[in-house]
Amino acid sequence: MENREKKEPLLKVENLTVSFSRYDRGWNKFDLEVIHSLDTEVFAGEILAVVGSSGSGKSLLAHSILGILPGNARVSGCMEYRGSELTPQRQKALRGEKIVFIPQSVDFLDPLMKVGKQVKGVRGTVEKMKRVFHRYRLNGEVEEMYPFQLSGGMARRALIAAALMESPDLIIADEPTPGLDPEMAVETMKTFRELADQGCGVLLITHDIDLALQAADRIAVFYAGTTVEVCPASDFEKGKGALRHPYSKAFLDALPQNEFKPIAGTQPYAGKLPSGCLFADRCPKRTESCGAQIEMRTLRGGKVRCVHAT
Repeated sequence: MENREKKEPLLKVENLTVSFSRYDRGWNKFDLEVIHSLDTEVFAGEILAVVGSSGSGKSLLAHSILGILPGNARVSGCMEYRGSELTPQRQKALRGEKIVFIPQSVDFLDPLMKVGKQVKGVRGTVEKMKRVFHRYRLNGEVEEMYPFQLSGGMARRALIAAALMESPDLIIADEPTPGLDPEMAVETMKTFRELADQGCGVLLITHDIDLALQAADRIAVFYAGTTVEVCPASDFEKGKGALRHPYSKAFLDALPQNEFKPIAGTQPYAGKLPSGCLFADRCPKRTESCGAQIEMRTLRGGKVRCVHAT
C-alpha cells in the first residue's frame, strides 16, 4: 500500500463524465449526465473492488473503459492504460485480449454459437479449455450446448471460463458471482486472487462486499455516479471508525450482519442532482460548506470526497 503512489497504475480513470442523449415528452433533445467526475485506478497485482448501490455507475464505468457504451453516450475525462490514453482504437485492440470482461448479464453469450467454441475463442487451445471447464464444473457435454440449454449458474461459469482462456493484464468483472453456489463463488474469488498475485490487475464490481473482502486489496465506494471513497479493504473489516465518508459508514451499517440499518432518503436522480456533495441531503454532518464543489483528497491511507471526513 505504501509504495503504490510511486507506481504507475495499470488503469487510470480521472474526472470521467458520461451522459446520454435523450428526448423528453415534447421531443426536445437533452443530455442526461449519469456519471459525474468519477476517479479510480487499478494497479498491476491488485484487486480493486467497486461497491455501491444500484444506479451508482459501477457497470457504466466498466462499459466506458471497454468502449462498449451505446451510440447515444457521450464520454469526457481521462482514461489511461499503462500510461497512454485509452482511445477508441486502443480499446478495440486491447478488448478481449489484454483487457478481458466478465459481464453481468449472461445475454453476452452468443445464442447461435455453441458454448465450447465461445469459451475457446480464437487463441485458446482445447487442452486449456478442458482444464478451465474442469475447474468450473462444466462437463464435456457443455461444449456442444447452446446458451439457452444452460442454467443461469452454468452460463455464469461459462462467461468466467471464457475470460480465463486469455492471459490478460486487466480483468473487469461485473457482478461475476450471482447465480453461483457459495463454493463456486469462493472459488472465483480465489481465481482472481491467483491472477492478481501473478501480476494481473482486477477491477471487481460487486454488491457482495463480504465475498469481495476475501480477496480484494482496496475498496472503491461509488454513490450517485461518483467516487466518494477509496480505501484499503482492511478498513471495512475494522469497522466504521476506520472509514472516512458518511456514505461508506452507512453502507457498512446496511449489511445483513449489521441488521440492515437504513438511512433516510434515496440516492438522487441523475437528472436532478444537488449542487456540491451528492450525499448531502442524507448526511447527518451536512453544513453549508457541503454545497460547494468537493474534490477527492488523501486521508489516512485512503481517499475521500467529503469536507468533514477526519
